[in-house]
Amino acid sequence: MTLQPERPEMDDQPAALPAADRGGASRQRGLVIHYHSGFFTVQTEKAVVTCHLRGRLKQGPRLGDVVALGDWVQISMQSDDKGMIEDIEPRTRMLSRLDPTPRGVYQQILVANPDQAVIVFACAQPEPHLGMLDRFLVIAEKQGIPPLLVANKLDLLGLEAARRRFDVYASLGYALIYSSARQRLGVAELAERLAGKISVFVGPSGVGKSTLLNEVQPGLGLAVREVSRAKQKGQHTTVARQMFPLASGGYIADTPGLKALALWDIQPEEVDGYFPELRQRVMQCAFNDCTHRHEPGCAVLAALSAGEIHPARYQSYLKLRGDMKQDL
Repeated sequence: MTLQPERPEMDDQPAALPAADRGGASRQRGLVIHYHSGFFTVQTEKAVVTCHLRGRLKQGPRLGDVVALGDWVQISMQSDDKGMIEDIEPRTRMLSRLDPTPRGVYQQILVANPDQAVIVFACAQPEPHLGMLDRFLVIAEKQGIPPLLVANKLDLLGLEAARRRFDVYASLGYALIYSSARQRLGVAELAERLAGKISVFVGPSGVGKSTLLNEVQPGLGLAVREVSRAKQKGQHTTVARQMFPLASGGYIADTPGLKALALWDIQPEEVDGYFPELRQRVMQCAFNDCTHRHEPGCAVLAALSAGEIHPARYQSYLKLRGDMKQDL
């Protein structure tokens, strides 16, 4: 199994850290794939190692998680299967949320360094709530995570009707797969897009995520579902967080649904920047503070009238912007 997920070369990737000076043990690089009650499971090139966090890394004020699922870390070996996390490499991106605590608001990192967010909706049963899908996309855009949309249960609706619902997203440049776990449609394409990557799999209940994952890799969906059920019974701060390995390389990250993520770090005037069809037009508006509701000379309203912006997407923008105002 390939440990390092495939991703573009980056000039700012951290160089390998020097050997540890404790007991002469050399450092090993690994990926955090499981966390529970202060124990971190780290996958290195050679082994799976249970690790603690070096005390010095816990010192000082903390506004967020020091180590998270998906972090690349440097460890020193304490025995054949136990180690110590000595350093955490800089993150390329992260999926996070604010977690209220008695000491104040804390940034909880659900997954570090995800390569993509796989957002699964059903074509039917349940009917797709596209406003929720738009919210997921805004969160992914804000946190810099490339989205992959999967329209599942294609067999219940048919391709032509499904395309009328979802093709607007393909026209905006989002990657889109039409799938049916029952008929194994789109499964091979999805498996190819998951290989060698860290993928956050999300979507509403009942859309067939577990069944689809089972088709990608037997038993995978069942494993993810069992951990998800455990999370629903307890607090997300106490249950285990886990990533599941793919036989083709890469991991599926188990996280709470993006529905649970508030748009906590987005200002109302920023929302249009996370809608691609609006973003390309806002600079053409007559007013810098245009809300795209009623202002004269609004390029967004002009495009809406010309049929260049889907009305449902525009309504999603208005609702999300309204939600932002209520949160302030």
